[in-house]
Amino acid sequence: MSALHTQDPAVLAIGLFAVRLILGLGLAAHGAQKLFGWFGGYGLEGTGGFFESLGFRPGRAFAALAGLGELGGGLLTAAGLLGPIGPAIMILVMLVAMLAVHRPNGFFASDNGIELPLLFATGALAVAVAGPGVISLDALFGLEALWAPAVVWISLAAAVVLALGNVALRRPDEDAGRTAEA
Repeated sequence: MSALHTQDPAVLAIGLFAVRLILGLGLAAHGAQKLFGWFGGYGLEGTGGFFESLGFRPGRAFAALAGLGELGGGLLTAAGLLGPIGPAIMILVMLVAMLAVHRPNGFFASDNGIELPLLFATGALAVAVAGPGVISLDALFGLEALWAPAVVWISLAAAVVLALGNVALRRPDEDAGRTAEA
């Protein structure tokens, strides 16, 4: 075994905790931008207008749901609380972002591509599959049963179905189509 690789449970627990913390708090900060305008965000009003331009109507309601998903999913993931629900919510919101906002722009974040939401979603998937580790509120409260494989896969499947349903609810601006035809 290489000196760079460890199976030490304490080291693995610290690594998983660090991943959950950075991943979860990073996405929670994005939610705070949408909800409260913190960290240079536009708040519900500005984000709602952007969502309207994407065809999510009413924009403010969709912005609130996205912000709550990012904030709540991120905080649950960071804390390791309530099983795979936090990571699944993160995946839901990031799938919608990738499909509705970033996909037409390619891969790289510098071009507003899918890079960042894909990284958040992939990290959330890894946490959902790995579980929260021993440095988590689930471990502290004895909620390990929430990480049963069936619960994990049902949570992830629900996230994908809800994300696709959310994207399907988009209503493109009818006036934009008429202007292009004229």
